[in-house]
Amino acid sequence: MQEAVLSPLATWQTFYVLIGSAAATLTGLMFVVVTLIAGDRVRVPSSSEAFTTFNTPNVAHFSLALLVAAVLSAPWQALWQTGVLLGLCGLGGVTYVIIVARRLRRQKDYQPVLEDWLFHTVFPLVSYTALVVAAILLPGYPAPALFVIAAATMLLLFIGIHNAWDNVTYIAIELNKPCLLYTSDAADDL
Repeated sequence: MQEAVLSPLATWQTFYVLIGSAAATLTGLMFVVVTLIAGDRVRVPSSSEAFTTFNTPNVAHFSLALLVAAVLSAPWQALWQTGVLLGLCGLGGVTYVIIVARRLRRQKDYQPVLEDWLFHTVFPLVSYTALVVAAILLPGYPAPALFVIAAATMLLLFIGIHNAWDNVTYIAIELNKPCLLYTSDAADDL
């Protein structure tokens, strides 16, 4: 009887192996990028608050996607146990989004635009809230709940990818602009 109850998790095994692998790889790439940026002579803003405000959530989203993949790949005895752990992950994510929103408002190095607010607060909040709701529904309605969990996890991966790309292009283009001093001597050299 227990196998029949847990069979919905077994059907998602391949999906979560792929999601977990992608999340782990993307998390590792974030470390590589930060290491390369630190080794390069990038003009750093007046504080690292903006850098951590815009980069740390990506690692958090990738890590949560990896955790969800691990949780749903574990051999659980009952779906309610899985739901409790996923619900706690979702609540932690909601709490973290509130922290990120406060950091976005507080940092002074970059003025967030609508896209930043959407991808750093609204979309993650939707994803983590969906995870909480699906976790609550998982024991009674496993098939639809697992689809919602999959969608929420994919959304976190896409948010992280978007934000990482946005951060890297901003750093590469905006922060690496040469600082040109216009002087009469420089004009003569041209």
